[in-house]
Amino acid sequence: MSGHSRRGRRGGGHGGGHEGGDERWLLTYADMITLLMALFMVLFSISSVNISKYQVLQRALQKAFMGGVLDGGKSFQQGEPTRIQGVQSATASQQMDSTFQITSHNLIGKVAPAPTAAEKAAARKAAAEEQSNLEQIKNQVDSYAKLHGFSGLIQTSIDQRGLVIRLLTDKVLFDSGHAELKATGSPILLEVSHLLVTTKFSNAIAVEGNTDNVPISGGEFPSNWELSTARAAAVLEVVLKAGFPARRLSIAGYGQENPVASNVTTRGRSLNRRVDVVVLRNSTTPLGALK
Repeated sequence: MSGHSRRGRRGGGHGGGHEGGDERWLLTYADMITLLMALFMVLFSISSVNISKYQVLQRALQKAFMGGVLDGGKSFQQGEPTRIQGVQSATASQQMDSTFQITSHNLIGKVAPAPTAAEKAAARKAAAEEQSNLEQIKNQVDSYAKLHGFSGLIQTSIDQRGLVIRLLTDKVLFDSGHAELKATGSPILLEVSHLLVTTKFSNAIAVEGNTDNVPISGGEFPSNWELSTARAAAVLEVVLKAGFPARRLSIAGYGQENPVASNVTTRGRSLNRRVDVVVLRNSTTPLGALK
């Protein structure tokens, strides 16, 4: 009797525990389904758009911006005064006018207005004076070169950029592959620098180094770029020492990329090995275009 009772209690306890576990996982599953359903309802409510209400809002905004009056308020264009004493806020029409004026001003600014007769006359006078100064410097450099037998080493020309004083570097200014000024080249550079300093003009000067297309092999410069820039810097130092303002000076090295003659011939390569001292024009408009 007692043995049967113990087996019944063990069996009953085992069966009750198994049924309780099955009911607990059902509760967890039901909670998860409820949360998923709530999430999908929220997503659906966010994604749905009421077309009729959207159209009503669209018509109301159009009416307000066109000068109409919304229910329960003033027209947008009527505006409201600010709370700061002495300052009045602009109405919408005033704001639109200001925007139009600013836009028109920006558009007009992109197209330069035609110069007046007085402006043209002043520009012609300034360009003529500048041309006269450039020709004066050119004549002085040519006279010095002819007097001292350097006509074959100094070439001058006036173009759209300004006055170009071309100094051929062969045998006079620099040795091949080097950027140290030779003693024979110093008088030429000193005279040119003196003319640039004593002649009264406000133009800027660019010193530009150039080489031929023969590659450099060995030496202190790895390429013609470095060599041309170093030679331009050496010429610029002489101009600086003569007293020319540093703020109006600049240098550039073009290597072999800016030839004035063919590199096929010996004569052409000799002409390409040069340093150009360019007196730049202040006016970008040629004198002939102002007539």
